[in-house]
Amino acid sequence: MTAQHAHDAPGLRAWLGLATVLGPVLLVSMDGSILFLAMPRISQALSPTADQALWTLDVYGFAVGSLLVAFGSIGDRYGRLKLLMTGATVFGLGSAGAAFAPTPELLIGCRALMGVAGATLLPSALAVLSELFPDPRRRARAIGIFAAAFAAGFAIGPIVGGTLLGQFWWGSVFLVNLPVILVFLVFAPVLLREVREGGGKRIDALSVVTSAGGLLLTIYGIKHLAADGMSAPAIAAMLLGSMVLAFFGLRQKCLAHPLIDFSLFRDRVFTLAIITGLLPLAAWSATAFLSGIYLQSVLDLRVLHAALLALPGAAVLTIACIVTPGVVERIGKRAVLVACHFSIGGGLLLLLPTTVTGGIGWYVASTALAGVGYGISFSVVADTAVGAVPAERAGSAGAIAETSNEIGNALGIALLGSLAALLFRLQGPDLAPTLDETLRLPSLVPAAALDAKTAFVTGLHAVVVVAALMHAALGAGALRWLPKPPFRGVPATAVPATLDAPDIARYIPNVPGVTGRDPRHFQ
Repeated sequence: MTAQHAHDAPGLRAWLGLATVLGPVLLVSMDGSILFLAMPRISQALSPTADQALWTLDVYGFAVGSLLVAFGSIGDRYGRLKLLMTGATVFGLGSAGAAFAPTPELLIGCRALMGVAGATLLPSALAVLSELFPDPRRRARAIGIFAAAFAAGFAIGPIVGGTLLGQFWWGSVFLVNLPVILVFLVFAPVLLREVREGGGKRIDALSVVTSAGGLLLTIYGIKHLAADGMSAPAIAAMLLGSMVLAFFGLRQKCLAHPLIDFSLFRDRVFTLAIITGLLPLAAWSATAFLSGIYLQSVLDLRVLHAALLALPGAAVLTIACIVTPGVVERIGKRAVLVACHFSIGGGLLLLLPTTVTGGIGWYVASTALAGVGYGISFSVVADTAVGAVPAERAGSAGAIAETSNEIGNALGIALLGSLAALLFRLQGPDLAPTLDETLRLPSLVPAAALDAKTAFVTGLHAVVVVAALMHAALGAGALRWLPKPPFRGVPATAVPATLDAPDIARYIPNVPGVTGRDPRHFQ
């Protein structure tokens, strides 16, 4: 072995450092889905309203998605290890606060704090790998492990949550974060070194505030309209949020370094890739949340039983993430993405035969078939987005692709969940705004309980039909717009020696799944 290879070979410190970094990364992804099976138990304990329950689920994803790019640039300028330590500490404090929150409002606030902290952890955690693994090939392998851990976190979140709730009270789904955070805070200063780029791009604070604020106001209005009907405050919130988002979009055109480069959306392939990054997570988060309620509140299954039923889908999703890069090399990205959308759409439609009296087999089959598409999406979307734009704009394209995944996770529960809430309000017995609240009424008669469960299943069916139709449309769009030349990979030496905030998104397709290759596939 040459002297150079000996110098580049990672030692025990590098692999221990990678293991240390993976802890917080796994938590950030897992906390995006860990509440899907826990919400019925949380609803029993805290009695949130319909819109408070939805905010509890999706405020985390909104916070992460809105701040990812900003915190990536902050880490470049002020130090990634410093940001990692700060973010991990805040994440732990938010988790402890959420575990013992006495009210829905405080729980929502703690979840938002966890989302802000999660946005600090993701870009900095991947960036420190460049210092741990100077050899490009080993760095590519480390990045692949990093992304596989992130994919696994999304997949196992509901299972971990359901398992914990089978033994402990609802706050345990947050306290499980604390040992991992403590281990990270003890070992990170020893195993990791500070990485700072120094000339990070200036962050436009107004863009960060208006993007997050506009989204939250708009979604707030939509949720209130779905849960409570037409009202002046809800309409005002929607209009104000839309105006704030319009101002945000106009401001990006005037900035030298915009938070989001909207000119990239002129490319149809790029636009299709970003929608593909957003929609599968929207469909997955909404159906996972609603299915958790269906299994526990409609079919009366124990939470541990519901968690075990989610295992096949999680296994298929994880395997699909791992094997997709090899499949792409054989049949091309165009065919793989078409298969992605139609498998998700077909899997979602398998939920239609579910009824108030049974449907466990249909649920398992649905998660398994849709899991193939979710795994494909997680693995290749950012590569497709980056490959659609010139090399000098790859950083911006990758950052948008990564952010679309987190925003999709939150929007699915916010928008599709609101559709289910609206149908429950219109078709249910009109005794309470949610199924769980209705079933807890002391004087509820069996006929009213049946009506409430039927209305909820109707809402679930409407959500899967809407999501399936959108995936069918995207599958047709992929057939028409994606280029036909097959994938051509390049050696792992294409991975740069250092990773700054824009580069990060090139090597984390969306969030879960990574290939470690230069993503310009269509040449």
